[in-house]
Amino acid sequence: MTDQPLPQHRRPEGVTDTTVEALGRLSEALEAVEIARGRLYAFHRMSGTADRTLGEAIDLLREAGHGELADRARSELFGRNLLHGRWSFQIVEEYDETYWTPFRELERAAREELLEGRRHVFEAEMKEHERTRGHPDHTAVPDDSGPQGHPPG
Repeated sequence: MTDQPLPQHRRPEGVTDTTVEALGRLSEALEAVEIARGRLYAFHRMSGTADRTLGEAIDLLREAGHGELADRARSELFGRNLLHGRWSFQIVEEYDETYWTPFRELERAAREELLEGRRHVFEAEMKEHERTRGHPDHTAVPDDSGPQGHPPG
């Protein structure tokens, strides 16, 4: 195997530096959207956990003889919308449909049109520029023999 990037990480013939950089930025933006989506799902999970735990607290308040406070918590907070008309699952769904999905579709279409669908060309070129050729920890691709050329195990 030669010490160069795999074909799927090399720029197609005739693609300019500016195009590669633009698609690298687009990929970077998509990565930020993916992180935001992950945090939104964490928000969804934590909001659900809070509501379930609130339900347990309400039950314990009632058991401890604090029925009025338990009733207030149940009617004002338990099962309450987080945003107008929405529970967290609806917020996640709306984000997915109105932003995440179109963003992914545009990024993929741009790669298909301008880079023959190749991913991470910008990063692969950055790796080529920054790595030390000939160093066992700076190879272009994995050599399947384990870290630093030593067999796994």
